[in-house]
Amino acid sequence: MCGIVAYIGEKQAYPIIIKGLKRLEYRGYDSAGIALMDNDINIYKCKGKVSDLEKFIGDRNVNGTIGIGHTRWATHGEPNDVNAHPHYSEDGNLVLIHNGIIENYGTLKTELIRLGYHFTSETDTEVLAHLINHIRKRANTDLVEAVRLALNEVSGAYAIVVMEKKQPDVLVAAKKGSPMVIGIGDNEYFVASDASPIIEYTKNVVYLEEEEIAVLDRKKNLRIITIKNKDITPYIQELELNLEAIEKGGFDHFMLKEIFEQPRSILDSMRGRINPEKGIIQMGGILEYLQKIKNAERIIIIGCGTSWHAGLVAEYLIEDLARVPVEVEYASEFRYRNPIINEKDIVIAISQSGETADTLAAIELAKSKGATIFGVCNVAGSSIARATHAGAYTHAGPEIGVASTKAFTAQVTVLTLIALSIAQHKGAITKSRFHQVLHDLSTVPDLIDRVLKTNEQIEYIASMFKDARNFLYLGRGYSFPVALEGALKLKEISYIHAEGYPAAEMKHGPIALIDENMPVVVIATKGASYEKVVSNIQEVKARKGTIIAVVTEGDVQVKEMADYVIEVPEIDDTLIPLISVVPLQLLSYHIAVMRGCNVDQPRNLAKSVTVE
Repeated sequence: MCGIVAYIGEKQAYPIIIKGLKRLEYRGYDSAGIALMDNDINIYKCKGKVSDLEKFIGDRNVNGTIGIGHTRWATHGEPNDVNAHPHYSEDGNLVLIHNGIIENYGTLKTELIRLGYHFTSETDTEVLAHLINHIRKRANTDLVEAVRLALNEVSGAYAIVVMEKKQPDVLVAAKKGSPMVIGIGDNEYFVASDASPIIEYTKNVVYLEEEEIAVLDRKKNLRIITIKNKDITPYIQELELNLEAIEKGGFDHFMLKEIFEQPRSILDSMRGRINPEKGIIQMGGILEYLQKIKNAERIIIIGCGTSWHAGLVAEYLIEDLARVPVEVEYASEFRYRNPIINEKDIVIAISQSGETADTLAAIELAKSKGATIFGVCNVAGSSIARATHAGAYTHAGPEIGVASTKAFTAQVTVLTLIALSIAQHKGAITKSRFHQVLHDLSTVPDLIDRVLKTNEQIEYIASMFKDARNFLYLGRGYSFPVALEGALKLKEISYIHAEGYPAAEMKHGPIALIDENMPVVVIATKGASYEKVVSNIQEVKARKGTIIAVVTEGDVQVKEMADYVIEVPEIDDTLIPLISVVPLQLLSYHIAVMRGCNVDQPRNLAKSVTVE
């Protein structure tokens, strides 16, 4: 959600910033802009993609060894050229890019208008540009102090980078509630919303903490202060990210690449954590808080979107295997409904990016009530990883496609390990059952490899339904969250309306929708609810619905009823979500491609939702 790239050093800034903005396109955006300093400040911005920005710039002057760039996901003001970033002060002295939302922008804007300032955009960001410049003049201070004083008057979330004519050797960056990373090169600095624009140039980075300001002076070392003017010693980390991981690698889309990466990403999420032969699970975060987890009266799982679906799978796993009560909450609702939380509660927060604003706010609420917070996220050094008491990284690797695929299966893998570990330590699971599930889990990467070999068959099925207007997805037990996730994937990237439903609830409403034009996707793998699902399929067929069934290899009964069948390998019921979700990902992908949709960057969506 919005993307920031900035550079100061000895190289030309424009190619670095443009390439960086392209690396951040996966975050979702509707306009783009860049500002470069070459004696004067040249600002170029427009509605549309980074490629549109390049065409708009054409052969204009792009010289300069200092610059800032931005991709905007509209919050205040519609997507257009004027509202695009960067924004500038009225006298043209400074320019600024901003991710986040300034909550008290209305009050600040009213006061600035009273002082004689004029506004050209509808954005909250322009308020910051005028405010910083106003303080700069009023207090007769330098840019760093003006930014610090301005941020003390601001409520809300921000990641900003400011550039000024009067100080051509300095960039000032700051963050609160939005991610920001500083790259440290040889006599140069990089700033970005995440590491993907930086990895090509340096692996040495500093992740800014809340309410910190970074002063990037090409003549001095990196300096970090807080908005309360306390000096901070920069903590330099080495990136584990590889450039190859953020390239398409021969696939047509990042989403397809990431679907096919799941055997490896699941294996990486288990690596070093399990020994199936010896029946061992080793998870440092669990061991550190083992006593609290064993004594927990309940576990609360919070997440948004696909992470919430992974949490639903975890609810089934933890209650089934470990016999601990679980509640799964949308983070966006949890934070506002005055939930009952106590010191014996364990809260598991799930987020691919580790930056989801609602999940971060929910974590802080739960911490304030004394709960122990366990994070499951994919990005090392992310805000959620730093805010939780303990946790586990999923090791899925970078996920560039906006529609989450390998992040979901990696999350479910880690959550399965957590459920098994709790069950073992509580003595809630028999030794033989524990060994069986752990062994089956270790085979999942190979089984997904087999599922991926059905890709051409799924592509054919997609061709039959690319023009459908509605889909219904049904599942029972462990397959119900998979139905929700399958429907979400289709909605996200193909713009076809789809609903996921518990199969047994179909007759309580959705059955009214079923006719010969309604494709119904049913997860009908062998398991405890198989016969019940067969009955639900018969109910759909009786109303002339078209059935696309995901079944266990060798199934005969459902094959005779379904119009289209996708077979998946047999596995323990607890692990079926890891297997059965893959054909649904492929089905959504192929339908979206056939409809001409932008699969990796679906409209109106952002990869990392860092604002409310």
